Amino acid sequence: MNAQAATAEEEIQKGITLERHLHDEERKYPKARGFFTILISQISLAAKIINAEVNKAGLVDILGMTGHTNVQGEEVQKLDTYADDVLRRALDHHGSVAALASEEMADPYIVPEEFLDGAEYVVVYDPLDGSSNIDVNVSIGSIFSILKRKTTGVEAQIEDFLQPGTEQICAGYVIYGSSTMLVYTAGNGVNGFTLDPSVGEFFLSHPNIQIPPRGKIYSINEGNSFKWDEGVSRYIAHLKSEDPESGRPYSGRYIGSLTADFHRNLLKGGIFLYPGDKQSPNGKLRLLYECNPMSFIVEEAGGASSDGKRRIMDVVPDKLHQRTPFFIGSKEDVADVEQFLEGEGT
Repeated sequence: MNAQAATAEEEIQKGITLERHLHDEERKYPKARGFFTILISQISLAAKIINAEVNKAGLVDILGMTGHTNVQGEEVQKLDTYADDVLRRALDHHGSVAALASEEMADPYIVPEEFLDGAEYVVVYDPLDGSSNIDVNVSIGSIFSILKRKTTGVEAQIEDFLQPGTEQICAGYVIYGSSTMLVYTAGNGVNGFTLDPSVGEFFLSHPNIQIPPRGKIYSINEGNSFKWDEGVSRYIAHLKSEDPESGRPYSGRYIGSLTADFHRNLLKGGIFLYPGDKQSPNGKLRLLYECNPMSFIVEEAGGASSDGKRRIMDVVPDKLHQRTPFFIGSKEDVADVEQFLEGEGT
């Protein structure tokens, strides 16, 4: 296909709604029963509801803390609780989901038996990533991952959730920013859909997203530099040093919302780092709710992710709220940071 034809095809694709895209994908699989399409449609509905509430923040009593802490020991924002409830209610009744696990819930939510119809899936999600930024009008997001059940009983078990990221059948995120976008992959590339608020529909705006093999942006909380291991410190110093032939120095961009930092780097190239350190050797980000979904997306877009030693999606979790060091972004940048962590970088 020549460049002109490719551009024309992209313009046609941009008029496609999320619903049509899902049905078009479903037709490729003759044995598909529609459950997966319904599930993604329900997630998009939840995203619209959450987006509407996020857009009212400051006008209604939705800002601030609830006065409680979640299972992670973090203070819970009112919008955290709201988003968690919206996603659970969107997913717990249409028959294909056996259980849900959320960053805000200590234990999985088991869907009542009367709502099960041969339920094949479990869903994990971070209902509102970056919620500490809510009060200051910075982009935040929702992250989700869908897994096929491993157990066969009526009631889902913890083993259904404790699967490596390679077992994900779908992952995605919604970013609530200057525009609201839903980005997802089902293992056949990455597509982004932008919400048109005038009609309340997500339209395909970013077909077949590909991350550049190397970027010029690094994203890390440099306020934690006094706690970093030597390899991380040397790598960041390397990115700041001048070497025009290799594109250095890089620009530092850190929003403090994984969804926002990742989304920018996915489109422009670069690397996001949340390493383990002297205070938190296992890192802060959650493997199931944050790292695995983003890793599935970035690999489908041609990028990479690592815990510093191995591919993130190869890690077999042993607990629901497991944390991990996290390095994700352009493939060549992730390879570089692994070398520095192994003591080989220069």
